[in-house]
Amino acid sequence: MFKLDLKKRALIATMVGATMTSFAQTARVQIIHNSPDDVATSVDIYLGDAILVPGLDFRTATPFVDAPAGSEITIGVAVAGSDDVSDCVAFFPLTLTEDATYIVVADGITGLSATEYSPAPAFGLQIYATGREAATVATNTDVLVHHGSTDAPTVDVFETSVPAGTIVDNASYPQFAGYLELATADYLLEIRTADGATTVAGYSAPLETLELEGAAITVVASGFLDPSVNGDGPAFGLWVALADGGDLIPLPTALLSVNELSEVDFSIFPNPSNEFITINVTNSDVIEQVMITDLTGRIVKTTSFNKQIEISDLENGQYILNIISPEGISSRSFVKN
Repeated sequence: MFKLDLKKRALIATMVGATMTSFAQTARVQIIHNSPDDVATSVDIYLGDAILVPGLDFRTATPFVDAPAGSEITIGVAVAGSDDVSDCVAFFPLTLTEDATYIVVADGITGLSATEYSPAPAFGLQIYATGREAATVATNTDVLVHHGSTDAPTVDVFETSVPAGTIVDNASYPQFAGYLELATADYLLEIRTADGATTVAGYSAPLETLELEGAAITVVASGFLDPSVNGDGPAFGLWVALADGGDLIPLPTALLSVNELSEVDFSIFPNPSNEFITINVTNSDVIEQVMITDLTGRIVKTTSFNKQIEISDLENGQYILNIISPEGISSRSFVKN
């Protein structure tokens, strides 16, 4: 499901390596393209007068590379296909610290398009100065969260499968929310407005299924909540940048829980399983239906409640089991192997 563009990743790494020759002082830098502007679907990145990354596409990232530190450098951004640095539409002077690790996200609207955007915050580079290339604990996944959606409100992120509750509090565009140091498992997330009144979207975060143990990743809120007033541009979603770059990985959408459903608390075992799963549930008499969805939200099975459900007919992978009651939906993830 999450095939990366390995050829493009290799090309970017080669071009960056050729540009970054030898410096007395260096820092480590990764650049993530997250500007949804229709004239910036692909950009050239310059370091000083030299091209650093040609044709960096929207929702792709460079690998971490060495960059000169200790003195001011200038990052330039041009529409892809530029002839030289004079074609850049924006310049960003910065001074990197020796041996530091930076994550740089390009967000916002260039102002060059005929398309009307609402709102239209200026194109810019958001810089996180204490980035990581690997998790600080080998059995964890370290997740840096960045709010990069221009028309999304200030939000909280709730984890609903453990449940861990609020894991990101009051994230606003274009802020970084810092690293979450998570046990490598599969999680369910809900994006809610900061006042808790509205649930914006639900996502699965299958860190274990994606084999991200020991990895440090960046999760970027990307695209428009309302594409209809933003030139029918890319829709809102959560996207993952890996440390070695390449195409960002979309987090699959997941069904939203209506409330905490304290009356329908349940667990699944065995998990993983290959033939049957057993549902251990309290107050089963209020359950109206059981629904199984894949990680894209597609319904693959519906049934009336039964403590044992056959899953041998499902393809191997991760699924969400949803119990539906008069009070709403309660969800747990499981793996069919």
